[in-house]
Parts: sequence; structure tokens; C-alpha cells
Amino acid sequence: MPREISSEEAKAIVAERASASARTIIGIVGKPGGGKSTLSKYLLKGMDPTLVSVVPMDGFHLSNKVLKELGKSDRKGAQDTFDVKGFATLIARIKSDGTDPIYYPVFDRSIEESIAAQGVVYPSTRVVIVEGNYLMHDKDGWEEVAPLLDQSWYAYLDEDIRISRLISRHIAFGKDPESAKAWAKGSDQVNAELIETGVARCDFLIRT
Repeated sequence: MPREISSEEAKAIVAERASASARTIIGIVGKPGGGKSTLSKYLLKGMDPTLVSVVPMDGFHLSNKVLKELGKSDRKGAQDTFDVKGFATLIARIKSDGTDPIYYPVFDRSIEESIAAQGVVYPSTRVVIVEGNYLMHDKDGWEEVAPLLDQSWYAYLDEDIRISRLISRHIAFGKDPESAKAWAKGSDQVNAELIETGVARCDFLIRT
């Protein structure tokens, strides 16, 4: 099982690695609504954005058009609704290419679609925080991702709080309360249980 550390200890690790000569890739894993983005924002606060950056997995969501064609619209967010090969290729390039700017897509929740080349990892970047649900999943192509990470951290949040926040998020982005609750306790919960199977492979656990 991962060793628990505080968010302050996590930030100290990022600060230390930001001054190193080699690039470090840290994966932050967590369930939907589990505090991954909250933790990432905390880790970035006060850091030089040319030295530390966050690359979210969500930019590799399949488009709504593709999901509809595949009959997976009602499962958006599941492990097989992402371009996992494209994501793994990006992380491999971040690991090996320190001379060129590396652009990546970012998911826009207001339109529920990804926008190409919205984010950039600079040649100067020393810490790349990769944020996503399935970084430690060991099937469906995701097994290519974990070996590319130098460290993996699990963002933990109390289940009742997590689900409550998840429902509120769905409502904020357009779902009615009943649909939001059904999605959080249905599709999202199935994904959460799958994500939990990879927790033991993480290096550290951080309460968010």
C-alpha cells in the first residue's frame, strides 16, 4: 500500500525536483471528484510555470461524435473512452524529449470536448504532474503509462464528500439534480471501483 504523506510534504518534493537537472514525471491518480485537480492546483501555487506544469489525462477523451458512433456516450469517462495510445505516446515524449516544446490537448468542461494544443510543456520544465483516473490501471492499454512515471501519488477524499462534490460538479455543468446523482452513483462509481484496484501500486497517498 502507498505511504501516506501530507500535501505539504508533496509540495516539498515538487519544489526539490523543480531545481534538479533531470525532468521528473509525477502521476496523480484518483477517483472522479477525488481531489486530483485540487491537489494539482495546490502543488502549482507559487511555482515557476516554466519549471512545473500539469498535464491532465482528460484531454484525451474521445470526442462526443466518436463516442456516439461507438455507442459509448453513456459511459463517457470509462477507461475505454479515451485515446490511451495517444496519451501514452505523449507521456513517452515528455519523458524523452527535453529540447522542444510539447503541446497537448486540454478538456473543456463547458463544451464537453477537448481542444488541441491548449497546453505546453516547455524544454525548461523539470516537473510534469500528470493527472488522471487510470494512470495505474494495468489493462486496456493503460499498462503502458505507469512505467513512464517516476512517482505515482493517490489523491484520497472521504467517499461521502467525494460523491457530494461530484454531484455538485455535474449540476454546475448542466445536469439536473436527479441525472447528476444517477451519473455519480452509476457510471462514475463503476469507474471509481476500477480505479481503486490500482491504489496499492501507488507510491504515496495524499488526503485532499
